Amino acid sequence: MQAAEIELKFPVVDPQTLQSQLPRLGFQLVTPRTYEHNALFDTAARDLRAKRQILRLREYGGIHTLTHKRIDDSSPESSRYKIRIETETTVSDPEALAEVFKQLGYLPAFIYEKYRTEYSIYDATTNTTPHLVLDETPIGTYVELEGPTQWIDRTLSTLGIDPATCLTDSYGKLFLDWKVRTGSPAENLTFAETASPALAR
Repeated sequence: MQAAEIELKFPVVDPQTLQSQLPRLGFQLVTPRTYEHNALFDTAARDLRAKRQILRLREYGGIHTLTHKRIDDSSPESSRYKIRIETETTVSDPEALAEVFKQLGYLPAFIYEKYRTEYSIYDATTNTTPHLVLDETPIGTYVELEGPTQWIDRTLSTLGIDPATCLTDSYGKLFLDWKVRTGSPAENLTFAETASPALAR
């Protein structure tokens, strides 16, 4: 399946309070808090990164998904939203696929973990079903809003979120910024490497 992905994220200091607001705003829980493991593949020369593309193998709730993302050439470079063309499919044998990638010169270049809770809501104005996901990462908790830009703007206002705090950075970029701030030698955004306690509750 291929589609344009439009999203924006923002940091969350008090995820419990935010989640308590969602049911009365019409959000439905799609996936309870679930561990997620992601591997980004690239060549030794980081050819995909240079082209601002990603090739990701994700395990989430026992389902393995292969995703390729690239820049939407039709979107303005200065857009305040993150807009990517996403192509993805489920995978029945991730180990075999990783071996195929290896033979083609693509190896795991970056690993990142999180716990994700996923909500959705029907938006009558745009006749779509956007998503709100809460991501608990080893370096902080973030919400991602994925849907039409006008829904994203309305949802930020409804939740009382200052647009100035919103980000289009990937978790890889947030991790690199965190490494600069902390001096951490971690190479991957995992709970083990960042010495962050597992968030299981």
